[in-house]
Amino acid sequence: MKSISTLVFLVLISCIGIKAQKPILVSEDSLNIGKGRLPAVTVLIPEVNYDKTLKTWTRDLQSGTKSKIVTDNNEMTIFGAKIKEVSPNPLNVYSKLTNLDTAIKLSVAFEVRRDQYIEKATGETDLTNAKHYLKEFAKNQYIEVAKEQADAEDKKLHDIQRDLSSLEKEKTRLQKTIQSETTTVVTEKDKITLQNNELASVTAEIIEQNKQLGTTTDNQTKKAKTDYINSLEKKKKKVQNSLESSENRINKANSEIDKVNAEIPRNDKMQEQVNEKIAKQQTVYQKFADKIITIKSY
Repeated sequence: MKSISTLVFLVLISCIGIKAQKPILVSEDSLNIGKGRLPAVTVLIPEVNYDKTLKTWTRDLQSGTKSKIVTDNNEMTIFGAKIKEVSPNPLNVYSKLTNLDTAIKLSVAFEVRRDQYIEKATGETDLTNAKHYLKEFAKNQYIEVAKEQADAEDKKLHDIQRDLSSLEKEKTRLQKTIQSETTTVVTEKDKITLQNNELASVTAEIIEQNKQLGTTTDNQTKKAKTDYINSLEKKKKKVQNSLESSENRINKANSEIDKVNAEIPRNDKMQEQVNEKIAKQQTVYQKFADKIITIKSY
């Protein structure tokens, strides 16, 4: 229960730092160009980067026309822009991009013919189209920002999930090590049983042959007995060495099993911690995914 409460607290703390979506505000305004003041439409685009927004705005205005934007003192002008979303006819567009603390302010004056600009007085339809055009432009820029934010959080989530996968693979390796070392212990114990039986048999045979050697008077028979006893002693030594090797393997295997049994609880604890991080990060990522959906619904 304590760990669950801690996780909830961490999630709440994380959510406080998440930038929630902000509204895109479109309004009728005016724009100072040179010494003149033109009727305009203004849109506030939250969180976006000034340079990226400027680049996209320039690209969109110049699309479909050979005209180029002329910039003078941060005031942009393009003649004959083709913006079908606003008007079927080419437009002269005057605009200015201003970098605010948490948003970009884009102010635009659309000149449909000489000294006639889109505003409420000249027609609601054109004004509505202009507002919609700027709002869609703002939405696209804002969505791109939100997608970048969501992608960054998604990458963090995948990185944490990879950490969990590594821990799971490590635990599987540890469990296989225990199985393998346990098999080694069983196998060597079976060998020891056979080797002890063989050692007892050889030892008994050596004792018997030494008894017989003590009562033998024939030199040739003594020599044969002695050679046979020596071969038995070598065999006994070989069995003893095999027994020692088996004991060493068992000790080494048991030591490895103890070591791995100590590592598994640590692995389990780390998996628990990483799973908590995953749950927390999934919540963070979902906030940004929801943010994209909300912006799209504007």
